[in-house]
Formats: sequence, structure tokens, C-alpha cells
Amino acid sequence: MLKKVIALVLSVLMIGSVFLAGCSKTGKDDSLTKVKQSGELILGLDDAFPPMGFRDENNKIVGFDIDVAKEVASRMGVKLTLQPIDWEAKELELNSGAIDCIWSGFSITEDRKATITFSEPYMQNRQVVVVLGDSGIQSLADLAGKTLCLQAGSSAADALASKPDFKASLGSVVELSDNVTAFMDLESGASDAILMDEIVAAYYITQNDKNYRILDESLANESYGVGFRKADLALCAEVNKQLDAMAADGTLKQISMDWFGKDVTVIK
Repeated sequence: MLKKVIALVLSVLMIGSVFLAGCSKTGKDDSLTKVKQSGELILGLDDAFPPMGFRDENNKIVGFDIDVAKEVASRMGVKLTLQPIDWEAKELELNSGAIDCIWSGFSITEDRKATITFSEPYMQNRQVVVVLGDSGIQSLADLAGKTLCLQAGSSAADALASKPDFKASLGSVVELSDNVTAFMDLESGASDAILMDEIVAAYYITQNDKNYRILDESLANESYGVGFRKADLALCAEVNKQLDAMAADGTLKQISMDWFGKDVTVIK
């Protein structure tokens, strides 16, 4: 009798799994409807990623991405809710439904495109190496045997993995929680260099008036986009629509001017 009960339970579970799998493939995309009905767009971000999203002196989350997202949400007729997340667990946060999108200087990569639907690119970026201003390191070759740090779960890690010879030449690679911590690590002498987003590096150096230097050579060219669950095509299309409208009427350019003093966006 026990064997029959177990067999019945397993059969039910298998049928349920098949049914759910079929729903995931053929179910209606109601992502935009859900956001409109709830009245909010929940944005997942790294809140230590200036100038895209970070906490100011009053502990308020601000940034270029935040201002753009606020305008997009306003035009959609919903409230923007900011949800700081563990960057290493960003895909889990997204797929669990805890957030509606990842919008935090999120680099579009081939690996990520396999599981995430991206908006159109809105900004270009490079993965660059930052060293102390008085460092003798002038090129990537000079990093042989040195310690390189980077943010765990970032596209910097992907860029490094794509250069196996360069990675093998390094003495060690240290993964840290965020780029602000990486700068502290560099300044203390614990690391010799940081691999990170050029936009973030340039902004941090300018704002903090620190003696850092960005090497001319880069490891990868990238684009920033907004990340959605793979099936959430309707929500992605709506965000693209609003970004295009903001580019057309000059709003996107103005937000860029406010943050960077120039238009660094690529939507025309």
C-alpha cells in the first residue's frame, strides 16, 4: 500500500511539473499589467554604485539611473520603489518576483542575455583598470604578479574571465562587495589595482578628488541596459517606449547633463 501511495504522489508531482512548464512557455505575458495594477515599479539596484545609484550624505538613494527610472515610472503612471539588493544574487531577486527589473549600471553581456531580457542600450561603458596616481603601473602587462580587486558578481569578473592569459599573469584576484570598498582596498595598499566600470571610476575620482589614475588599455567594451525577467517582454517594451520618448524630447539628455556635464546616452 505504501508503495502505491508513493507512486501516486510522484505521478501527481510529475503532472504538476509538466503543467507548470507548459504554462511558463505558453502563458500570457502580463508583466506590464501587473505593474500597472500594483501601481509601482520595483527597481533592484546596487546602492553603492555612484553615479548610477548610491546613497548621498542624507542616506537617500540618488543617481543617474534613479533619475531616469523616476521619469520612466512617472510617464507610465506608477510609483518607483527602490529596492537595494545583494548584487551577487540579482538574478535570484529578479526571478523570485521580489523586484520587477535590475536597473543599476547593468552591463549587457551574452551570458546574461541567456536568462534576462534587456532593454535597448542607453549608455556605453568600458571595463578599465584603476591604480594609484603615483603607481609605477602603466599598462596591463605591468600588473603581472600584482593583486587586482573587483566587485563580486559584476561584469568586471566576466571581462577578466574573457582574458585568461591576462588573468593567469596576475598574482591574485580579490572579489569585494562593491566598488567603494574596492577603492578603499586600493588606497590602503591591500590591492594594486581595481577592474571596474569606466563611468563609475571617472565619476568617483572626480567627486572625491583622489589621486587615482585610469589606464589607457581596457579589458572590454560594454553597454548598459535595464534587465527584466526573460518572459517580461511587455514591461520591457513599455520601458523602451518611454526611454525613446525621453530621448526624443530631450529629457534623457538633460538628466545626463545634470550628472555628467555632457550627453553620454546613446538613444537617439
